[in-house]
Amino acid sequence: MASTNETHTAQNWTSTQAYIMAVICLIVGSAVGYLVRGSQSASTNTPTSATMATPAQAPADSMHGGGGASQMPTPEQLKAMADQQAAPLLAKLKQTPDDAETLAQTGNLYYDAQQFNTAVGYYNRALTVDPKNAAVRTDMGTAYLYLNDPDRAIQEFQNALKDNPKHGQAMFNLGLAQWRGKGDAPAAVATWEKLLKTVPDFPERANVEQMIAQAKKHLNMKPGQK
Repeated sequence: MASTNETHTAQNWTSTQAYIMAVICLIVGSAVGYLVRGSQSASTNTPTSATMATPAQAPADSMHGGGGASQMPTPEQLKAMADQQAAPLLAKLKQTPDDAETLAQTGNLYYDAQQFNTAVGYYNRALTVDPKNAAVRTDMGTAYLYLNDPDRAIQEFQNALKDNPKHGQAMFNLGLAQWRGKGDAPAAVATWEKLLKTVPDFPERANVEQMIAQAKKHLNMKPGQK
């Protein structure tokens, strides 16, 4: 079963905290471009929202207060708020430490707060209990990609696809890891073309086609170049 969205305790937040968490996805999305968390979908085959927002996609009001630009949250602020949100989940894990769904939810909280090492730890624990969960493995692979470990990311995406060959997010992100992480345009093109054949109704098909066209311009680039 795909990992679910994180538990929220927004009622305990100040308006500033709520704002900071609202822009987390903008920060994360700008790091690599189009990246998909495997658990963002209700289905394990295709995502409901295939791309993370980038700053260019955000409404102006979400980035600015009434009098000027708002400061972006620091890593310490993000971690503190992730810890606050995760508190009820961590309490639950003390009672049921092998609850794969809660472990994955906790990983998602730390992922969204850019605490990727911490997220990987919870995803690993979830996968120890439920090793064939392609969505959680895709989440972990994406976290590794943000940790600048494209080799491990590719390994996790490939393992996810062994368990679910039609997992669209895993293929989508595998292509990104091959292209942006390893500079292997031919491999990325092959992965994305397979995605379009395997999951013809992939919601971001137009984006995939556009990226295939862009990657084909670099087919003569040697792997390792960026």
